[in-house]
Amino acid sequence: MATSGTTAFNLTIEEIIDEAFNRCGVRPNSGNDLRKARRNLNVLFSDWGNRGVHLWKVELDEIALVAGQAEYTCNSDVSDVLEAFVSTTGGGNDTANTQDVSLTKVDRSAYAALPNKLNQGQPSQYYVDRQTTPKIYLYQAPDASTYTYVKFYVVKRIEDAGAYSNNPDAVYRFLPCMIAGLAYYLSFQYAADRVPLLKQTYEDEMIRALDEDGQRTSLYVSPMTYFGDGV
Repeated sequence: MATSGTTAFNLTIEEIIDEAFNRCGVRPNSGNDLRKARRNLNVLFSDWGNRGVHLWKVELDEIALVAGQAEYTCNSDVSDVLEAFVSTTGGGNDTANTQDVSLTKVDRSAYAALPNKLNQGQPSQYYVDRQTTPKIYLYQAPDASTYTYVKFYVVKRIEDAGAYSNNPDAVYRFLPCMIAGLAYYLSFQYAADRVPLLKQTYEDEMIRALDEDGQRTSLYVSPMTYFGDGV
């Protein structure tokens, strides 16, 4: 039996909006309806940002270290920093001689308790200040003598819907979840009687999408044994 031989299926923002309205049992009658739908789609993307780490939005960034400078600003589209390490090379020019040293992530209280935040040396810890644009604070402040770059895995924000002819900034496995979520959001204004059904559908689709978006690695659990006095 012949098959298509392609794996390029995707939907435009317009098609996603159209399908979401269909699930609400209504048809958009004006440009204002379309604008409402696109606005709700952007709100949906914000909700996704609160639902965990999406692997397709994780990337490796880097910043050149400056001796004595502890504070570094991430790109404006970054939501959070997951892991960080200092490196002897940058610019994607890793070689067989590149040396990386992992940094330990600490919270605000632990960073605030450090007595001399600008003491120079080899960084071993970092704190992420999650403002609109996150900042990384290194401790110790780098002397930049050996390790000249800080590299870090970030979670980037999902891009805005933009033009109706755009494709969404999401992988194909989240398309069912996107349509279901937008239909649920639109139902508050257009199909109040369908809110419970569309909400349940959205949550079911979200669970499946998040489960599929995980990393398939082995997990080993070892029991911890305690011995009482006299044993």
